[in-house]
Amino acid sequence: MPVVVVESPAKAKTINKYLGSDYTVLASYGHVRDLPPKDGSVDTNADFAMKWEIGRDSAKHVRAIADALKNDNNLILATDPDREGEAISWHLEEALRKRRAIKQDTPVSRVVFNAITKSAVTEAMEHPRDVDTDLVEAYLARRALDYLVGFNLSPVLWRKLPGARSAGRVQSVCLRLIVEREEEIEAFNAREYWSVKALLSTPRGQEFEARLTVLGGQKLDRYDLENETAAEMAVQAISSRDLSVQSVEAKPATRNPSPPFMTSTLQQDASRKFGFGARQTMSTAQRLYEAGYITYMRTDGIDMAPEAVAAARDAISDRYGREFIPAKPRIYKNKAKNAQEAHECIRPTDMTVSASDLARLEPDQRKLYDLIWKRTLASQMESAKFERTTVDVGSSDGQVVLRATGQVVVFEGFLKVYEEGRDDQVVDDDDKRLPQIMEGEKAEKKGVTPEQHFTQPPPRYTEATLVKRMEELGIGRPSTYASVITTIQDREYVRKDKNRLFPEDKGRIVTIFLMNFFRKYVGYEFTANLEEELDEISAGDADYKEVLARFWRDFSAAIAETSELRISEVLDKLDAALAPQLYPPREDGSDPRICPKCGQGKLHLKTSRTGGFVGCGNYPECTYTRPIAGEGAEGDERMLGEDQGDEIWLKSGRFGPYVQRGEPTPENKKPPRASLPKGWDKDAMDLEKALVLLSLPREIGEHPEGGMISANFGRFGPYVMHKLPDDAKPTYANLKDPDDVFEIGMNRAVEMLAEKRANPGGRGRAAAKPLKELGEHPESGGPVNVMDGRYGPYVKWEKINATIPKDVDAADMTIEMAVALIAEKAGKKKPAKKKAAPKKKAAAKKKPVAKKKPAAGKG
Repeated sequence: MPVVVVESPAKAKTINKYLGSDYTVLASYGHVRDLPPKDGSVDTNADFAMKWEIGRDSAKHVRAIADALKNDNNLILATDPDREGEAISWHLEEALRKRRAIKQDTPVSRVVFNAITKSAVTEAMEHPRDVDTDLVEAYLARRALDYLVGFNLSPVLWRKLPGARSAGRVQSVCLRLIVEREEEIEAFNAREYWSVKALLSTPRGQEFEARLTVLGGQKLDRYDLENETAAEMAVQAISSRDLSVQSVEAKPATRNPSPPFMTSTLQQDASRKFGFGARQTMSTAQRLYEAGYITYMRTDGIDMAPEAVAAARDAISDRYGREFIPAKPRIYKNKAKNAQEAHECIRPTDMTVSASDLARLEPDQRKLYDLIWKRTLASQMESAKFERTTVDVGSSDGQVVLRATGQVVVFEGFLKVYEEGRDDQVVDDDDKRLPQIMEGEKAEKKGVTPEQHFTQPPPRYTEATLVKRMEELGIGRPSTYASVITTIQDREYVRKDKNRLFPEDKGRIVTIFLMNFFRKYVGYEFTANLEEELDEISAGDADYKEVLARFWRDFSAAIAETSELRISEVLDKLDAALAPQLYPPREDGSDPRICPKCGQGKLHLKTSRTGGFVGCGNYPECTYTRPIAGEGAEGDERMLGEDQGDEIWLKSGRFGPYVQRGEPTPENKKPPRASLPKGWDKDAMDLEKALVLLSLPREIGEHPEGGMISANFGRFGPYVMHKLPDDAKPTYANLKDPDDVFEIGMNRAVEMLAEKRANPGGRGRAAAKPLKELGEHPESGGPVNVMDGRYGPYVKWEKINATIPKDVDAADMTIEMAVALIAEKAGKKKPAKKKAAPKKKAAAKKKPVAKKKPAAGKG
């Protein structure tokens, strides 16, 4: 039986079903080799030779493939149809040759399919090829570049900016986008302007709204009504005149459908419509692909196979009627300069299957499939047809003109199925429906309303708008967007709040550092040009070692130059670059760099292991600090008031905001402190709340069996605590709601402590409930559940607990994914059992040295 290798066990299971018992289908579980994270993995002095290492977890998968080849000397590499898939196939072949599992007479072939369907897999098997050297070399160049940047630039960051973690080639440019957007927002000055609208009525009593466009015979620009006085004068001008309809103009308009999805547009629309992050979208799409429902989801192509176009047109005709099909199929041209990824768009493998036909899918998978199915059908449907109407209503003297706009849908076309989401959507007057209005008729005024507006700063990026911007700039490629955005969040350079991306202080400092000392390498144009060179390599138009050599020549010089800088020099330069944000003007006109606490020291940028902050130069005599971003001149450290002669302060520390009684003194080096509980808003903190926190622990009352019960906040959250007179250790019971620390009464506290004592290792008498029940194990039986643990969710089956990877949402887990994790976990446990093998006993029999003991004892 030929040995077929794919990436994942889920994909292996689906393909094995199509190929049958004539093939052995195994999974590599992704990449089997990578560059070890140590010096010399890419030897810049030896023509960029790379030293690869098989991962510890991957060794058993390579061994399983090698063992299978002993029974059948035929290897078919069927990894994904993009550059990364080509690289996995190349790594597998190289690793197996080193193990001598592939012999001189072993046929090795590469097959690719864009969808995991029986017809696609069968056809691929009939058209094998060799591994594509150009795609592999493009991968080698990209991997070497990422290593050279990360491994050489990250240590510079660690040494010069304590607290900075690392810097990646594309991640740093992505971070720059977010930081620069935040700087635009901070530098933005809102401008006031006014508009005037009138509610008008036709002679038939139908009302419509119109906006003032002409005043005093002059067309109004956006800022012409700059204040309330000007707006009120405009209201008077309208109110004092009779109005009539001067013109009614109706024009036909059409709107064409969007092309089918590629990776970036799928991520954008899933974010807009469902709030999915890029990583969530890709992991959900991966499972749909592996189950055979959609084509490959990492692609920058928007064209569709002719047979898929025909199937889409048939499905549209059957469901909606022939009037929804255009006379000719729609052809979409690929905008990518080089389709180095899979070529076809993301589409369903069967156009007749809608989301309602896939009830067994997980909710997120069903939602995403529905989105892909609708977009695909809509892309081949007739255009939507509208009638857009513009009505001008004015006075007879021409001094005042108001305009009403609206539209009527004449034919739904593709809108019957799908409409693309919009970023930062605003209400569009053109979408309103107008009543019947006739030229020359009177327009009665029902009300005239002035409205105040302020210009808005540019919105912060969402993951959708960030992907869109990266795509516009040519930064990164479809397969990298999800990992890039995830990485900058994992490094705590960026946080996501209400779907918007905010730069953390640490991320700002890293960006300003790179902009000052490595500006070229975080340049948008430079990064985009480098991506184009990598595309040229994949097309066979450039030599990857020449590309690496040109990059390394200049980059290594920049690294060497920066390594000579002292930390103080770096901080001085960053302090100067960040001065407008760090030291905004004060209302009283005083020097914004003078410490607001001691009034003598000068503020300066400082760094710590937790990131950057502004501190007083008189430290340690003055301990004033504040974050570097967005807190104004007074910063985040503020005095809330006094109590019993002590100043009560709100401060920010390594683990977040906290309140403190007094300042450190030689006699009291650690004054009383209390962290703000989760959910408490630091901006809403006042003296009363601070004193409540500082009074903790709260004594609830005397336990019936003796000893005081108290409530407090600890490392793992809120809790109640009690120690019986005979107990060696106190008993703790966790509270779910932080407010319970201040509100829980005696009865409930005693009950919770009794439950904890009855089940010390658990959470009370009741067994932990699963987060999600996945069903019976398909091979061995027994329930498989998703559980919630102290260190995150995990899969439980019998006595095996398998951790769910960080990039997988527990809510997305399926029985197939769980079984794969359980099998992997069970495989890891096997070496431990081998320790009990009888080899040690055999070794123990060899004890010839024991005969020498008597001789040794004679001395």
